[in-house]
Amino acid sequence: MKAKYINPYTDFGFKKIFGEDASKPLLIDFLNALLPEQSKIIDLTFKNTEHLGLTEFDRKAVYDIYCENDRGEKFIVELQKAKQNYFIDRTIYYSTFPIQEQAEKGYWSYNLKAVYCIGILDFTFDDYESEPERSEVVHTVRLKNQNNKVFYEKLTYIYLEMPNFSKSEAELTTRLDKWLYFIKNLEDFQTIPSIFRDEVFEKAFQKAEIANMRLPDLEKYQASLKIFRDNKAVFDYARETAFDDGRSQGVIEGKLTREREIALSLKERGMSAIEIHEITGLSMDEIPSL
Repeated sequence: MKAKYINPYTDFGFKKIFGEDASKPLLIDFLNALLPEQSKIIDLTFKNTEHLGLTEFDRKAVYDIYCENDRGEKFIVELQKAKQNYFIDRTIYYSTFPIQEQAEKGYWSYNLKAVYCIGILDFTFDDYESEPERSEVVHTVRLKNQNNKVFYEKLTYIYLEMPNFSKSEAELTTRLDKWLYFIKNLEDFQTIPSIFRDEVFEKAFQKAEIANMRLPDLEKYQASLKIFRDNKAVFDYARETAFDDGRSQGVIEGKLTREREIALSLKERGMSAIEIHEITGLSMDEIPSL
């Protein structure tokens, strides 16, 4: 059956639903469902997703979504489709940019605004030793001391392990449950379930409907969907054959070759480096040399 709605695990689909100005009410609702009551967001401002280092030689950081609320608190929202080496290190590194950008010239008291790094993961971590931690969906991480007391409250990492979310429609009880169910099952819906009959979710379904897309967006989505499907097939195969390191390495190298071919095609169509990076995942440094 042909999909009616976009796949939110694609780079294009994720940003279409949560990363556009018209999507601001959706992102606010999602974040408020995730954050504690005292951290509720009234308004958001989208900020530049590309961050440069302090010098021209420093590595860049390009976020999926980067925004700031009405209190000046910073939010990085990332979709991660496959497990990577040093993934946690990468999220820590990303969090340093919204911290550093708060520095003021001249006298400054070092009073920082809070930074939240939120990762929506299409995989699970494998280093949990016991239940219920191993099967939890939401993992909240803060800086604590040896007595398990929060040492610093302004830096929070929240990881959503989507494969662990297995609730049925009848089991949904919270607003966050509904958002996780929406994200995990959106591509399979042919009609809007009754539980989503409110203004925010109806707008989300409207934005996600493929028939509502203009041709340029449809082309970007199809390219992003191809990357998603190729990557999923490659990583599934590599995982199944992980006993053969050489074979798995060859599969991954083949994936990179296909991504470069798609990137070159997009570049010839006149797409910007940022758009190509968002669709293919290739680094901003690699794209100009294609």
